[in-house]
Amino acid sequence: MVEYLSTLLSEEYVHYIDAWLNDWGFVVAFGVLALELCRQIILRTLTWNIIGDAVTNYITLAMFFGLNYLMIITFYIAGFYLVYEYFSVMHLPINGWTILAAIVIADLIYYWEHRFMHRCGIGWATHTVHHSSPYFNISVAYRFGPLDGVMPFFFHLPMAMLGFNPVVIFLAEAFVQLYQTLLHTEVVKKLPRPFEAIFNTPSHHRVHHGSNPEYIDKNYAGIFIIWDRMFGTFAEEKEKVVYGITTPLESINPWTVFTHGLKKLAIQVWNAEGVINKINYVIKPPGWEPKEKVD
Repeated sequence: MVEYLSTLLSEEYVHYIDAWLNDWGFVVAFGVLALELCRQIILRTLTWNIIGDAVTNYITLAMFFGLNYLMIITFYIAGFYLVYEYFSVMHLPINGWTILAAIVIADLIYYWEHRFMHRCGIGWATHTVHHSSPYFNISVAYRFGPLDGVMPFFFHLPMAMLGFNPVVIFLAEAFVQLYQTLLHTEVVKKLPRPFEAIFNTPSHHRVHHGSNPEYIDKNYAGIFIIWDRMFGTFAEEKEKVVYGITTPLESINPWTVFTHGLKKLAIQVWNAEGVINKINYVIKPPGWEPKEKVD
Protein backbone atom coordinates (compact mmCIF):
# COMPACT_ATOMS: atom_id res chain seq x y z
CA MET A 1 0.00 0.00 0.00
CA VAL A 2 2.78 2.43 0.99
CA GLU A 3 4.70 1.55 -2.16
CA TYR A 4 1.61 2.16 -4.29
CA LEU A 5 1.00 5.59 -2.71
CA SER A 6 4.63 6.52 -3.44
CA THR A 7 4.39 5.59 -7.13
CA LEU A 8 4.75 8.63 -9.40
CA LEU A 9 1.72 9.41 -11.53
CA SER A 10 1.49 11.37 -14.78
CA GLU A 11 -0.54 14.55 -15.19
CA GLU A 12 -2.54 12.80 -17.90
CA TYR A 13 -3.52 9.97 -15.54
CA VAL A 14 -4.64 12.36 -12.77
CA HIS A 15 -6.58 14.42 -15.33
CA TYR A 16 -8.29 11.22 -16.50
CA ILE A 17 -9.31 10.38 -12.89
CA ASP A 18 -10.61 13.94 -12.45
CA ALA A 19 -12.70 13.73 -15.62
CA TRP A 20 -13.96 10.27 -14.64
CA LEU A 21 -15.06 11.55 -11.21
CA ASN A 22 -16.92 14.48 -12.71
CA ASP A 23 -18.64 12.44 -15.42
CA TRP A 24 -19.66 9.47 -13.30
CA GLY A 25 -20.53 11.69 -10.35
CA PHE A 26 -23.13 13.38 -12.52
CA VAL A 27 -24.53 10.02 -13.69
CA VAL A 28 -24.69 8.68 -10.12
CA ALA A 29 -26.43 11.87 -8.99
CA PHE A 30 -29.15 11.38 -11.61
CA GLY A 31 -29.59 7.80 -10.43
CA VAL A 32 -29.90 8.89 -6.81
CA LEU A 33 -32.40 11.59 -7.80
CA ALA A 34 -34.51 8.98 -9.60
CA LEU A 35 -34.52 6.81 -6.46
CA GLU A 36 -35.47 9.80 -4.30
CA LEU A 37 -38.38 10.70 -6.59
CA CYS A 38 -39.55 7.08 -6.66
CA ARG A 39 -39.46 7.06 -2.86
CA GLN A 40 -41.61 10.18 -2.78
CA ILE A 41 -44.06 8.63 -5.23
CA ILE A 42 -44.41 5.61 -2.92
CA LEU A 43 -44.84 7.88 0.11
CA ARG A 44 -47.23 10.08 -1.91
CA THR A 45 -45.21 13.21 -1.08
CA LEU A 46 -44.08 14.05 -4.62
CA THR A 47 -45.58 17.29 -5.95
CA TRP A 48 -45.25 19.30 -9.14
CA ASN A 49 -43.44 21.98 -7.12
CA ILE A 50 -40.74 19.47 -6.16
CA ILE A 51 -40.35 18.40 -9.79
CA GLY A 52 -40.30 22.03 -10.96
CA ASP A 53 -37.72 22.91 -8.32
CA ALA A 54 -35.48 20.03 -9.45
CA VAL A 55 -35.73 21.17 -13.07
CA THR A 56 -34.86 24.71 -11.98
CA ASN A 57 -31.80 23.38 -10.15
CA TYR A 58 -30.39 21.89 -13.34
CA ILE A 59 -31.25 25.00 -15.34
CA THR A 60 -29.26 27.13 -12.87
CA LEU A 61 -26.40 24.65 -13.41
CA ALA A 62 -26.58 25.26 -17.16
CA MET A 63 -26.70 29.03 -16.60
CA PHE A 64 -23.73 28.75 -14.24
CA PHE A 65 -21.67 26.88 -16.85
CA GLY A 66 -22.72 29.29 -19.58
CA LEU A 67 -21.57 32.24 -17.50
CA ASN A 68 -18.39 30.70 -16.11
CA TYR A 69 -17.12 28.44 -18.92
CA LEU A 70 -14.83 30.99 -20.58
CA MET A 71 -13.63 32.26 -17.22
CA ILE A 72 -12.75 28.75 -16.05
CA ILE A 73 -10.71 28.01 -19.19
CA THR A 74 -8.86 31.32 -19.50
CA PHE A 75 -8.63 32.50 -15.91
CA TYR A 76 -8.97 29.58 -13.49
CA ILE A 77 -6.79 26.97 -15.19
CA ALA A 78 -4.26 29.44 -16.61
CA GLY A 79 -3.98 31.20 -13.26
CA PHE A 80 -3.15 27.99 -11.39
CA TYR A 81 -0.50 26.94 -13.91
CA LEU A 82 1.05 30.42 -13.91
CA VAL A 83 1.40 30.45 -10.12
CA TYR A 84 2.60 26.82 -10.06
CA GLU A 85 5.31 27.45 -12.66
CA TYR A 86 6.62 30.82 -11.48
CA PHE A 87 5.58 31.46 -7.88
CA SER A 88 5.54 28.06 -6.12
CA VAL A 89 8.06 27.32 -3.37
CA MET A 90 8.63 23.81 -4.79
CA HIS A 91 7.13 21.29 -7.20
CA LEU A 92 5.72 18.37 -5.26
CA PRO A 93 5.70 14.96 -6.94
CA ILE A 94 2.40 13.57 -8.16
CA ASN A 95 1.66 10.41 -6.21
CA GLY A 96 -0.88 8.96 -3.81
CA TRP A 97 0.54 10.77 -0.81
CA THR A 98 0.36 14.22 -2.36
CA ILE A 99 -3.15 13.51 -3.68
CA LEU A 100 -4.32 12.47 -0.19
CA ALA A 101 -2.66 15.55 1.32
CA ALA A 102 -4.26 17.76 -1.33
CA ILE A 103 -7.72 16.37 -0.56
CA VAL A 104 -7.34 17.08 3.17
CA ILE A 105 -5.98 20.60 2.53
CA ALA A 106 -8.62 21.31 -0.11
CA ASP A 107 -11.28 20.21 2.35
CA LEU A 108 -9.97 22.60 5.02
CA ILE A 109 -9.86 25.37 2.43
CA TYR A 110 -13.41 24.50 1.39
CA TYR A 111 -14.55 25.00 4.98
CA TRP A 112 -13.18 28.56 5.07
CA GLU A 113 -14.35 29.35 1.54
CA HIS A 114 -17.83 28.10 2.43
CA ARG A 115 -17.82 30.10 5.65
CA PHE A 116 -16.80 33.21 3.69
CA MET A 117 -19.69 32.67 1.28
CA HIS A 118 -22.12 32.79 4.19
CA ARG A 119 -20.52 35.64 6.12
CA CYS A 120 -19.69 38.14 3.36
CA GLY A 121 -22.30 40.11 1.41
CA ILE A 122 -20.95 39.37 -2.06
CA GLY A 123 -20.40 35.72 -1.17
CA TRP A 124 -23.93 35.27 0.13
CA ALA A 125 -25.39 37.14 -2.86
CA THR A 126 -24.30 34.26 -5.10
CA HIS A 127 -24.40 31.37 -2.60
CA THR A 128 -27.95 32.15 -1.51
CA VAL A 129 -29.06 30.59 -4.80
CA HIS A 130 -27.92 27.20 -3.49
CA HIS A 131 -29.79 27.65 -0.22
CA SER A 132 -33.01 29.08 -1.61
CA SER A 133 -34.66 25.75 -2.39
CA PRO A 134 -37.31 24.74 0.17
CA TYR A 135 -36.58 21.10 -0.69
CA PHE A 136 -33.59 18.85 -0.08
CA ASN A 137 -32.61 16.27 -2.66
CA ILE A 138 -29.53 15.63 -4.74
CA SER A 139 -30.62 18.04 -7.49
CA VAL A 140 -30.14 20.89 -4.98
CA ALA A 141 -26.40 20.13 -5.06
CA TYR A 142 -26.40 21.44 -8.65
CA ARG A 143 -28.19 24.69 -7.80
CA PHE A 144 -25.37 27.19 -8.46
CA GLY A 145 -25.18 30.97 -8.27
CA PRO A 146 -23.61 33.31 -10.87
CA LEU A 147 -20.26 33.80 -9.08
CA ASP A 148 -19.87 30.35 -7.55
CA GLY A 149 -17.13 29.51 -10.05
CA VAL A 150 -15.04 32.56 -9.12
CA MET A 151 -14.63 32.28 -5.35
CA PRO A 152 -12.78 28.91 -5.18
CA PHE A 153 -9.95 30.30 -7.33
CA PHE A 154 -8.73 32.73 -4.68
CA PHE A 155 -9.00 30.25 -1.82
CA HIS A 156 -7.30 27.32 -3.55
CA LEU A 157 -4.54 29.30 -5.29
CA PRO A 158 -2.19 28.98 -2.26
CA MET A 159 -2.10 25.23 -2.92
CA ALA A 160 -0.32 25.97 -6.21
CA MET A 161 2.09 28.22 -4.31
CA LEU A 162 2.84 25.31 -1.97
CA GLY A 163 3.82 23.22 -4.98
CA PHE A 164 0.78 21.06 -5.68
CA ASN A 165 0.44 20.41 -9.40
CA PRO A 166 -2.77 22.05 -10.72
CA VAL A 167 -4.16 18.71 -11.90
CA VAL A 168 -3.84 17.42 -8.34
CA ILE A 169 -5.62 20.52 -7.02
CA PHE A 170 -8.44 20.11 -9.56
CA LEU A 171 -8.79 16.43 -8.61
CA ALA A 172 -8.93 17.31 -4.90
CA GLU A 173 -11.56 19.99 -5.55
CA ALA A 174 -13.60 17.52 -7.62
CA PHE A 175 -13.41 14.88 -4.87
CA VAL A 176 -14.60 17.32 -2.20
CA GLN A 177 -17.39 18.56 -4.48
CA LEU A 178 -18.53 15.02 -5.34
CA TYR A 179 -18.63 14.08 -1.66
CA GLN A 180 -20.65 17.23 -0.96
CA THR A 181 -23.08 16.37 -3.75
CA LEU A 182 -23.93 12.99 -2.26
CA LEU A 183 -24.84 14.59 1.09
CA HIS A 184 -27.96 16.23 -0.35
CA THR A 185 -30.53 13.60 0.58
CA GLU A 186 -33.21 12.85 3.14
CA VAL A 187 -33.11 9.13 2.42
CA VAL A 188 -30.07 8.56 4.67
CA LYS A 189 -30.96 9.38 8.28
CA LYS A 190 -27.99 9.02 10.63
CA LEU A 191 -24.87 6.91 10.17
CA PRO A 192 -22.92 5.10 12.93
CA ARG A 193 -21.73 7.51 15.65
CA PRO A 194 -17.96 7.26 14.89
CA PHE A 195 -18.62 8.21 11.26
CA GLU A 196 -20.91 11.07 12.30
CA ALA A 197 -18.17 12.31 14.66
CA ILE A 198 -15.47 12.59 11.98
CA PHE A 199 -17.15 12.93 8.59
CA ASN A 200 -19.80 15.19 7.16
CA THR A 201 -23.02 13.26 6.64
CA PRO A 202 -26.47 13.89 5.15
CA SER A 203 -27.70 14.61 8.69
CA HIS A 204 -25.04 17.27 9.26
CA HIS A 205 -25.63 18.82 5.85
CA ARG A 206 -29.39 18.94 6.33
CA VAL A 207 -28.64 21.17 9.31
CA HIS A 208 -26.54 23.41 7.06
CA HIS A 209 -29.51 23.91 4.73
CA GLY A 210 -31.88 24.72 7.57
CA SER A 211 -33.42 28.15 8.14
CA ASN A 212 -34.17 27.24 11.77
CA PRO A 213 -32.47 29.85 14.01
CA GLU A 214 -30.29 27.23 15.71
CA TYR A 215 -29.13 25.84 12.34
CA ILE A 216 -28.18 29.06 10.54
CA ASP A 217 -24.46 29.29 9.61
CA LYS A 218 -23.64 25.83 10.93
CA ASN A 219 -21.84 22.80 9.47
CA TYR A 220 -19.76 24.37 6.67
CA ALA A 221 -17.65 21.23 6.23
CA GLY A 222 -17.01 19.44 2.97
CA ILE A 223 -15.77 15.96 3.90
CA PHE A 224 -14.59 16.24 7.51
CA ILE A 225 -17.05 17.61 10.07
CA ILE A 226 -14.11 17.93 12.46
CA TRP A 227 -13.44 21.41 11.01
CA ASP A 228 -16.80 22.60 12.34
CA ARG A 229 -16.18 20.95 15.68
CA MET A 230 -12.75 22.61 15.87
CA PHE A 231 -13.89 26.10 14.86
CA GLY A 232 -17.17 26.25 16.80
CA THR A 233 -19.69 26.02 13.96
CA PHE A 234 -21.10 22.53 14.54
CA ALA A 235 -24.76 21.80 15.22
CA GLU A 236 -26.41 18.39 15.50
CA GLU A 237 -29.68 17.61 13.72
CA LYS A 238 -32.34 17.56 16.43
CA GLU A 239 -35.38 19.60 15.44
CA LYS A 240 -37.00 18.97 12.05
CA VAL A 241 -35.13 21.00 9.45
CA VAL A 242 -36.97 23.79 7.65
CA TYR A 243 -35.12 24.13 4.36
CA GLY A 244 -34.52 27.35 2.47
CA ILE A 245 -33.60 30.92 3.38
CA THR A 246 -35.12 33.01 6.17
CA THR A 247 -37.12 35.07 3.65
CA PRO A 248 -38.51 32.36 1.32
CA LEU A 249 -38.00 33.00 -2.40
CA GLU A 250 -41.26 31.24 -3.35
CA SER A 251 -40.35 30.92 -7.01
CA ILE A 252 -39.15 28.19 -9.34
CA ASN A 253 -38.47 30.61 -12.18
CA PRO A 254 -34.84 29.78 -13.08
CA TRP A 255 -33.89 33.40 -13.84
CA THR A 256 -35.41 34.64 -10.56
CA VAL A 257 -33.64 31.90 -8.61
CA PHE A 258 -30.30 32.50 -10.36
CA THR A 259 -30.21 36.29 -9.99
CA HIS A 260 -32.19 37.14 -6.85
CA GLY A 261 -29.17 37.38 -4.53
CA LEU A 262 -27.08 39.66 -6.72
CA LYS A 263 -30.15 41.73 -7.56
CA LYS A 264 -30.89 42.30 -3.88
CA LEU A 265 -27.26 43.25 -3.17
CA ALA A 266 -27.18 45.64 -6.15
CA ILE A 267 -30.31 47.42 -4.87
CA GLN A 268 -28.82 47.70 -1.38
CA VAL A 269 -25.55 49.14 -2.71
CA TRP A 270 -27.37 51.53 -5.05
CA ASN A 271 -29.63 52.88 -2.30
CA ALA A 272 -26.93 53.09 0.38
CA GLU A 273 -25.82 56.57 1.39
CA GLY A 274 -22.07 57.12 1.27
CA VAL A 275 -19.24 55.09 -0.19
CA ILE A 276 -18.43 53.35 3.10
CA ASN A 277 -21.97 52.01 3.45
CA LYS A 278 -21.92 50.80 -0.15
CA ILE A 279 -18.67 48.92 0.47
CA ASN A 280 -19.96 47.51 3.75
CA TYR A 281 -22.98 45.95 2.05
CA VAL A 282 -20.51 44.04 -0.14
CA ILE A 283 -18.07 42.92 2.55
CA LYS A 284 -20.13 42.73 5.75
CA PRO A 285 -22.26 39.69 6.68
CA PRO A 286 -25.72 39.43 5.10
CA GLY A 287 -28.30 41.33 7.10
CA TRP A 288 -25.91 44.16 7.89
CA GLU A 289 -27.51 47.62 7.96
CA PRO A 290 -25.87 51.00 8.59
CA LYS A 291 -26.39 52.34 12.12
CA GLU A 292 -26.68 55.89 10.92
CA LYS A 293 -26.83 57.73 7.65
CA VAL A 294 -23.58 58.86 6.04
CA ASP A 295 -23.36 62.07 4.03
